[in-house]
Amino acid sequence: MERYIEILDTTLRDGEQTESVSFLPNEKLTIARALLQDVKVDRVEVASARVSEGEKEAVSMICHWAKGAGMLDRVEVLGFLDGGRSVDWLVECGCRNINLLCKGSLRHCRYQLRKSPEEHIADILTAIEYATGKGVNVNVYLEDWSNGMKDSPEYVYQVMDALKDTAIRRFMLPDTLGVLNPLQVLEFVRKMVKRYPEAHFDFHAHNDYDLAISNVLAAVLSGCQGIHATVNGLGERAGNAPLASVQAILHDQFEAHTNIDETALFQISRLVESYSAIPISPNRPIVGESVFTQVAGVHADGDNKHNLYQNNLKPERFGRKREYALGKNSGKANIIKNLDALGLQLTPEQTKLVTERITELGDRKEIVTPDDLPFIVNDVIKHNTDSNKVKLVGYMVSTARSLRSYASLRIEVDGVEYEAASTGDGQYDAFVKGLHKIYAEKLHREFPVLTNYFVTIPPGGRTDALVQTVISWEYKGKSLRTRGLDADQTDSAIKATIKMLNAIENM
Repeated sequence: MERYIEILDTTLRDGEQTESVSFLPNEKLTIARALLQDVKVDRVEVASARVSEGEKEAVSMICHWAKGAGMLDRVEVLGFLDGGRSVDWLVECGCRNINLLCKGSLRHCRYQLRKSPEEHIADILTAIEYATGKGVNVNVYLEDWSNGMKDSPEYVYQVMDALKDTAIRRFMLPDTLGVLNPLQVLEFVRKMVKRYPEAHFDFHAHNDYDLAISNVLAAVLSGCQGIHATVNGLGERAGNAPLASVQAILHDQFEAHTNIDETALFQISRLVESYSAIPISPNRPIVGESVFTQVAGVHADGDNKHNLYQNNLKPERFGRKREYALGKNSGKANIIKNLDALGLQLTPEQTKLVTERITELGDRKEIVTPDDLPFIVNDVIKHNTDSNKVKLVGYMVSTARSLRSYASLRIEVDGVEYEAASTGDGQYDAFVKGLHKIYAEKLHREFPVLTNYFVTIPPGGRTDALVQTVISWEYKGKSLRTRGLDADQTDSAIKATIKMLNAIENM
């Protein structure tokens, strides 16, 4: 049968232990609402008790909202064995669920608390009685449980034997230092489930060895009923199990049922990225910017042939879409995919020209996006035809400090080549003065007057791969405007100028 797995998100508590991350009270409320309402996690752990007045304000705001939304039973706070002060703090905030931090290894009990197992158990029982007397539900963290099972399992069983028949709702099994591998998780969790079949166990992974997701799967396979995660894998040191990856692996690799709305995972990822100021790696599974982008042209070709290069992680599941990168590795198939998405239909020869232009940009380490494609098509197709009367055969421009810029160029007009060289106030000015020489001295024609010149990124472009230069001209009482597109500003201006010369040939 398909198993239901509870998801507790601890971004606002454990995730906030990431270096330099601190959420404001209103930010915590926004994230908590999104997690509960949109992502639909089962529970959220939103703070540690008694940390600060800011935390108290945040928990109070979240609990006030959650109560009105009928979700107060899904809000939890980490509390401590502190004579009931954590419980009182929770009650003042309006919270009704405490995750009591207890020791899950003999070393922690003996060397941090400096107490015997019996003394520690007595403190836990006292705290449970006090909390339940205040109407607070109790879950228990067995801190450092992973090392407890490795080094002192008899201590773990001693604590569990004393607590298994109390009012504790969930026993949380943290791999606090991220030391376990999946085989150890399988072994240790199975022992806990077999020995305490009536208990509800959560598993709390840390990613120090980059095994958090693997360990999550092992915990579920072994019988854990709940998993802890954080948005974007935030957390102390190497972080926790990332929420999006937890959902994907439970759904696809274990066929477990959760309440998560997968289409909301990308938006919550971006929200937490913004508030935490911790950037998401572009190749992070599920939520990374580039994880649904095919780069190699052979992959796009395979997608055209029965989706040969796609797996179960469909971007549409997560509110995203598949993209095909444009660059030196993209090839014709990627170009066609992007053209189809834009509704553009080109001939094979035109597609070849566009592919060559994008490959050229890629060789220059420029990043081309689909938003740039219409401008490239316009530039290549409309202005690289054999019908042009004026063609740029070649040119060289240079600049140096304290010296005038220099340009040497060769153009073809009506099948005849002309060459000139000139200096000017900048590379483009030198190039235009060279054209003036050809038109005045060799063609004996009037050269248009430049009236305006400005440089922009193409509208809608998301990168600096392309520069658009727009130049306005006056010629025999008429005005015209031409555009050039290139990764280099001078080159784009020169292209706009050659387009202008062809335009006046047709006047």
